[in-house]
Amino acid sequence: MILLAPMEGLLDHMLRDTLTRVGGVDRCVSEFIRITDRLLPRRVFTRIVPELLHGGRTHAGVPVRAQLLGSDPQCLAENAARLAELNPEGIDLNFGCPAKTVNRHRGGAVLLDEPELVGEIVAAVRRAVPAHLPVSAKMRLGNEDRGRMLDCARAIEAAGASELVVHGRTKRDGYKPPAYWDQIGVLREAIGIHVVANGEVWTVEDALRCLQESGCTSLMLGRGMVADPGLALAVRAALGHSQGAAALPWSDVIPLMESFFAQVRRNVATRHQAGRLKQWLHYLRRHYPEAEDTYQRVRTINAPDVLAMTLFGRPLDPTAPPPDMEDDDIVDAFSACEADETAVDPSDPDQQQDSDSLIAA
Repeated sequence: MILLAPMEGLLDHMLRDTLTRVGGVDRCVSEFIRITDRLLPRRVFTRIVPELLHGGRTHAGVPVRAQLLGSDPQCLAENAARLAELNPEGIDLNFGCPAKTVNRHRGGAVLLDEPELVGEIVAAVRRAVPAHLPVSAKMRLGNEDRGRMLDCARAIEAAGASELVVHGRTKRDGYKPPAYWDQIGVLREAIGIHVVANGEVWTVEDALRCLQESGCTSLMLGRGMVADPGLALAVRAALGHSQGAAALPWSDVIPLMESFFAQVRRNVATRHQAGRLKQWLHYLRRHYPEAEDTYQRVRTINAPDVLAMTLFGRPLDPTAPPPDMEDDDIVDAFSACEADETAVDPSDPDQQQDSDSLIAA
């Protein structure tokens, strides 16, 4: 099984839609929905996870599990119950985000110092939603160190989660290579629920080594999939789960960028539209030499019409629905849940998120 990770401000519903059209992804996880001290209106959930309006799936038919982040078990439970009314594929709980702003407000990876609270949160959400609805969690190997990683994983299992995604680094490790895939294996052997390995998987070779060292049968791909949209298909082929697939050529990536930018032009404030496309190009440079040339051509262009004309030969009418979408499908994601409109710099390690969330808060 291959999961597509969330990256707040980058791998949101627009890029999820684009990447799942390529194929190879079994399930997505949404960017986290921050829960503080109040019951959120339904429109917040559907703005951040617009797939909820379409059976909880992307337009390619890939299910999306909605992710919640917070530290108040009761408030999380109440919001999970409301979210469950929208029939998501499942509910995921974030215990992995390393962003300083989130951690300062007692959310994400900092909770890994409190395994008892982690268990209380999972148990409260599990009780609050129907039995048929899966509840999963995402964690790192720890906050400052790995001292309580086993306690946290066991608490998550005991509280009723059916699946655990593990990013193979602590919060202190950030996103610096390597990811400690063997330590994911330690957790996998200590608990009985399904464990998904995550972290620092950029290539097919990385994926195969990650699976071997962790002993897992499932992967979550984040930045690697953004840099190489064909990665999930290539991993499947290498594992013998599909017929051999050639690497996705640059000529096939261009229409993906066009489809993505069409959605960006409809959903994102004008001043941030060019930045969103250039942000994806920044990641594509890692895998495609053509992306480097393209990036250098457009890096100083900030006018969306000029950028679209330069890359695609047409301006991409911002009033028209993106391809294969109806007017009613369009949601303004940037007005949801205290969203910050600051542009994300993928080179800033404090903002980089492999699979938890790339937050610009």
